[in-house]
Amino acid sequence: MSNGSVHIVTDSACDLSSEEVEDLGVTVVPLSIRFGSEEFTDRTELSVADFYNKMANNDHLPETAAPSPGAFEDAFRAAADAGASEILCINLSSDLSATMGAARTAAKAFDGELPVEIHDSKSITSGLGTQVREAVRMANDGSKTAEIVDHLNDLQGRQVVWGLLDTLDNLKKGGRIGGAQAMIGSLLQIKPVIDISTGAVEEFSKQRTRKKAVDWLLTQIREAGAIEHLCLMHGMAPDFDAMMAKLGEERDTSEIHTGHIGAVIGAHGGPRVIGATFIKAK
Repeated sequence: MSNGSVHIVTDSACDLSSEEVEDLGVTVVPLSIRFGSEEFTDRTELSVADFYNKMANNDHLPETAAPSPGAFEDAFRAAADAGASEILCINLSSDLSATMGAARTAAKAFDGELPVEIHDSKSITSGLGTQVREAVRMANDGSKTAEIVDHLNDLQGRQVVWGLLDTLDNLKKGGRIGGAQAMIGSLLQIKPVIDISTGAVEEFSKQRTRKKAVDWLLTQIREAGAIEHLCLMHGMAPDFDAMMAKLGEERDTSEIHTGHIGAVIGAHGGPRVIGATFIKAK
């Protein structure tokens, strides 16, 4: 990070890989994951593979806890000490987590010392990750926080975030089910697709089999028109490679960002979750 720059901070719901975090030069403040009385710091004490393995072999459904304000304050202080002139913290949707509130509390400690902007991504996983990448790109080009936030607001107005779930159990247990509440009990074997494009969970589709749900999701992507920043993510879904191969029959998949949905979103999305995020082109 060069002196006088905008430093970007985010949280571990961004699902950026460790390599990308290092390449981008961002700071990631981790949430915590709980299985009953056991608690782990996301990404440092619990890898993605370990999380899904533990979820598959644990009687307790996982829960998440927001970082403390102190964790954000430490991150902001480190950035300030490294020479940042402004700090922009981009967090997962405030409709789904108290994480942004903790960041806002931490920012107050820097009043009069350093501008710290807390921005609600209204997104999760790779949708949040896309906003972080764009913020870093603009910061590296010399943009200030206000310009970056204007761009992020524009992206948010065009963002799409979909999640294909294998079960609603995790979402129901975690209390984040929102507008998808009506799906519960309607069909025992449904494979729901949810829409989180506004930052809150809404019902999108109910398919009777996993294969139909995957095919339906691919159809939605195909019919979305001109899109940018397409990302496809998954929680150790065994059919993900086959889905990508099918998509590859009609689209250059080398331009699609792929990766794993981490513990923060996986705790609520459940096993075998698949996520699709993109920005509608202007």
